[in-house]
Amino acid sequence: MKPSLVLRMGQQLTMTPQLQQAIRLLQLSTLDLQQEIQEALESNPMLERQEEGDDFDNVDPMADNIEQKPNPDVQEPTYQESAPTVDNLEDGEWSERIPNELPVDTAWEDIYQTSASSLPSNDDDEWDFTTRTSVGESLQSHLLWQLNLAPMSDTDRLIAVTLIDCINNQGYLDESLEELLDAFDPELDIELDEIEAVLHRIQQFEPAGVGARTLSECLLLQLRQLPAKTKWLAEAQRLVSDYIDLLGSRDYAQLMRRMKLKEDDLRQVIELVQSLNPRPGSQIESSEAEYVVPDVIVRKDNERWLVELNQEAVPRLRVNPQYAGFVRRADTSADNTFMRNQLQEARWFIKSLQSRNETLMKVATQIVEHQRGFLEYGDEAMKPLVLHDIAEAVGMHESTISRVTTQKFMHTPRGIYELKYFFSSHVSTSEGGECSSTAIRAIIKKLVAAENQKKPLSDSKIAGLLEAQGIQVARRTVAKYRESLGIAPSSERKRLM
Repeated sequence: MKPSLVLRMGQQLTMTPQLQQAIRLLQLSTLDLQQEIQEALESNPMLERQEEGDDFDNVDPMADNIEQKPNPDVQEPTYQESAPTVDNLEDGEWSERIPNELPVDTAWEDIYQTSASSLPSNDDDEWDFTTRTSVGESLQSHLLWQLNLAPMSDTDRLIAVTLIDCINNQGYLDESLEELLDAFDPELDIELDEIEAVLHRIQQFEPAGVGARTLSECLLLQLRQLPAKTKWLAEAQRLVSDYIDLLGSRDYAQLMRRMKLKEDDLRQVIELVQSLNPRPGSQIESSEAEYVVPDVIVRKDNERWLVELNQEAVPRLRVNPQYAGFVRRADTSADNTFMRNQLQEARWFIKSLQSRNETLMKVATQIVEHQRGFLEYGDEAMKPLVLHDIAEAVGMHESTISRVTTQKFMHTPRGIYELKYFFSSHVSTSEGGECSSTAIRAIIKKLVAAENQKKPLSDSKIAGLLEAQGIQVARRTVAKYRESLGIAPSSERKRLM
């Protein structure tokens, strides 16, 4: 086979930089988009924020066929006149020439970025600065802060710091005391009783129950901090110390027989135990709060559902007309070429933002039109919906719809939901119709909430109740939906009521 030259013709799709930028902006969340816009404003001098109430010239600087012409009314400044000096100014004239407040060329918002969500309103009397700006405190730092207030010797403080380091985020001691004893330097001459005594000191810290080694010890520590006159306190301490396994398996008949209590008395003892926190360390949150900014706002007006873009989420941009006026067509200098490229990039960026808003508006409108029943009646009225349905309605590809609905949120009268929430698979009904999986989850949640807690509904029983409503669902499907809702099995939902 000898080498030869072959000429072939073909077609292939090439993504232009403008298309790549539009796709990248389309899949960004609101917070990421705000950061992208801020970076574009800092890097491109042709871009600027469009403030409310700004007056614009009739000439559009973004138009390609508009050639910027100098304004004849604006006269070039001349510097032939001599400026007044200190010597030829009298005292009165000097005081008149200096204003009381000198003009500034920057505003506070130009240097320090603020947001509407982080600032108090004029009528917000309950605004707390620390709850909005403070960084979350870890459990270890909270315990160390209490340790600094407790009088201890140097050796005991060393032991306490080591114990605090071994406490996990849920408030339990991960290491045994024997392992901690082996970790200390033998020259310190630390004994096991000293570690035990320091642990008891730490177990008196807040939150109550911290430093426990088992669940039973954690609950006992919390019960010991309750007032001595608390009703059923002694029975609760006996229950968590001796019969915690029977309580976990919900063997109430065995508990009543061993503790010699009636059903109503045992129920009150269990209620006291259930008021405790099995994970005391979870009270100290170390993670910062995550905020969600809705992209679309849905409201009802005169029996009609209106869809609007959240204009406050993303700032409006425009091309700076002053800088755009400096661009000359016939000039091929480096400065003019740079400004021309920046002007073209600014136009592309603004056009990509407009395309993103239009696509988001089309998709959100179709979702609201399809899920009108959910907005009116709740989750049980949710209809089955897939990406292909919206793609056909708006005339776009499914991948585009997937990018639009990812990390985009809709503010409705029922709450804030991600656009992905409105898409769900379907299950056939006995009448030949379809029911969405979201509606089935809502029905399961409603059935479990109304069940008899002495005899909770099993997955098979729930499947039978759904079949009675015309929804054909297998038992394993019910179990999958129940687990996704965070609902325990029937054996763990049994209560003594």
